[in-house]
Amino acid sequence: MRVSIIFFLLIIQSFLFLSFNVRSSSSRNNCCSRNLIEEVCKNFTQVDPHLRYKFCIDSLEAGPGSRCANRTELGLIALKLLLNNATDTQCYIKQLLGKSKGLNPIIQSNLETCLDLYFSGIFDLKEGIRAYESSRYGWDLGVSSMLWSGANCKDSMKVNKGAVPPLKKRNNDIIHLSSIGIGFTSDE
Repeated sequence: MRVSIIFFLLIIQSFLFLSFNVRSSSSRNNCCSRNLIEEVCKNFTQVDPHLRYKFCIDSLEAGPGSRCANRTELGLIALKLLLNNATDTQCYIKQLLGKSKGLNPIIQSNLETCLDLYFSGIFDLKEGIRAYESSRYGWDLGVSSMLWSGANCKDSMKVNKGAVPPLKKRNNDIIHLSSIGIGFTSDE
């Protein structure tokens, strides 16, 4: 009995070893996305001079599965990165508003405006992602809406001189991630 258990474990171990080697060698052959990410970011930064090449590279490489993604999959990864970042920013705005005691009324008003902008932008972006996943026309409208939301939030903080420094960086990130997402419209 003991010999058969050891034999069984050796067979399983051999199977796992062979399976892992076959999978890793085939994924090595398919993983040329570093070049794809560089190509995409180079093209996007030529079209949008405000988008930084390093930001584009770092953002897309941070996306799960990006290293082995084709161009369409990379587009979806970019949209999901934008959604995650926008959702996190919305949560952050809620936290700032939750600590509104002693907050300058102008800043509070600006944050409430930003919260509304992000709420509608995220809603539209989710619709856009669903459209992208099913290859429906018009998915880029959700990304444009998120770009608009980030830019208007940024502007509202400037107009009243009530800029909250961490929100400024978050808005800029949303604007840049939206630019990356919009860059994938050329694939339609």
